[in-house]
Amino acid sequence: MREPNDPAISPTLTDEQISWLSAYGTQRELKNGEYLFKENDLVNSFYVVLEGRIRILRADNHGSEEAITTHEPGGFTGQLVVLAGKRPAARARAAGPSRVLEITADDFRRVSAANPEVADVFVSTTSRRVRQTQAWMRQTEKLAALGKLSAGLAHELNNPASAARRAADALRKAILRSQEEALQNDGRFSPDQKEALAALQREAAGAQSDGVTLDPLEQSDREDELAIWLGDRGVEEAWELAPTLVDAGLNAERLEELAGGMEGEQLAGALGWLGTTLELAGLAGEVEKSTGRISELVGAMKKYSYMDKAPLREVDLHEGLENTLTILGHKLKKGVEVVRDYDRGLPPIRAHGGELNQVWTNLIDNAIDAMDGEGRLEIKTSRDGEGCVVVEITDSGSGIPKELRNRVFEPFFTTKGVGEGTGLGLDIVRRIVARRHGGDIRVDSEPGRTRFQVRLPINPEQRNGG
Repeated sequence: MREPNDPAISPTLTDEQISWLSAYGTQRELKNGEYLFKENDLVNSFYVVLEGRIRILRADNHGSEEAITTHEPGGFTGQLVVLAGKRPAARARAAGPSRVLEITADDFRRVSAANPEVADVFVSTTSRRVRQTQAWMRQTEKLAALGKLSAGLAHELNNPASAARRAADALRKAILRSQEEALQNDGRFSPDQKEALAALQREAAGAQSDGVTLDPLEQSDREDELAIWLGDRGVEEAWELAPTLVDAGLNAERLEELAGGMEGEQLAGALGWLGTTLELAGLAGEVEKSTGRISELVGAMKKYSYMDKAPLREVDLHEGLENTLTILGHKLKKGVEVVRDYDRGLPPIRAHGGELNQVWTNLIDNAIDAMDGEGRLEIKTSRDGEGCVVVEITDSGSGIPKELRNRVFEPFFTTKGVGEGTGLGLDIVRRIVARRHGGDIRVDSEPGRTRFQVRLPINPEQRNGG
């Protein structure tokens, strides 16, 4: 798979220009994985790629190499050193057997005098690459700052959330104990009745804690049935009590067993006590679930941003996708049906986890917007026969007009309304997928179905001369 390059940043020389330049340079052959130059080497030459590919990489703080771009035949590198008098900030390595034309600084001056048009290709490209490098560095610094901020915020949120969750669990247990002790001192019930009522309370509290969710129609039917049963036995506020008892898994048949030994005010008192106990325990359970949700979001954010992790590492695609869905959960619950078709046999891939999560975030967020928050979102993973994994994100939105489809990855181009999009999201996606990971991204669209397909090498280093 060839990594696409932005022609504005990585233009290629024509065959005629290369032929003309041959008289000013010396050819060099490189083996797969051989370095053309490394950081801080003294480089006094331009290098024009004649055959093969030269991959430009930057070493991170953890010893891994980050891909910046790849020069195909006709591309060139080294010019920043020649024109700016600086040592390189990156390294160049052959991705497969390659051949380059080396033009020294002295010979380049002769090129400039003999053919200003060719020299201008080098000079103008240098300027664009400097601006691109600076923009990328600013983005990287902002992401690093955001990661540190997220780490600090996650730490500060996690401690009180965990404490609140433990307190809510303790409160729920204390409520159940207190209510059972009150029951033991209630003179309205015999010892056998107290034991039966306490047993029913423990059973219902356990079901309530498990949080089994019924279909809304079935929930409503059960509440109506139980409210009628309670009303027939003289229980006041039957319609208010019924939902609490149904949420705890109780029905008329189960309560009939309790009613067998009670009647009138005694039964109403017993059910009132049971309903109050379950309501209090349920409220404490809601607090516990809510604080637990905070902890889950904090955990997802930590995994999402890969805090304290090396930029290039083994990444589980499914974990990243699920963490992204968690982060975007507030937008999904408005009416988006998420359909997962995961190949659980996929191996982890060598990648920049935090950057891939930016890809999933942009694609899924765009899909939700395309559906106006309501529709079907399909996420599929698979493996091709070329050492790549494939992630497909499909939405049921209105689609992308055919005349605009080829422009969606252009910087600052957006199909959204004024003030709704910057046009940078898909450009960032393309750069992360292609330049940083040696993959590619494709889109096909028709009304009611738009699919973005991302292909990523399992090990980009091996596929690119690693």
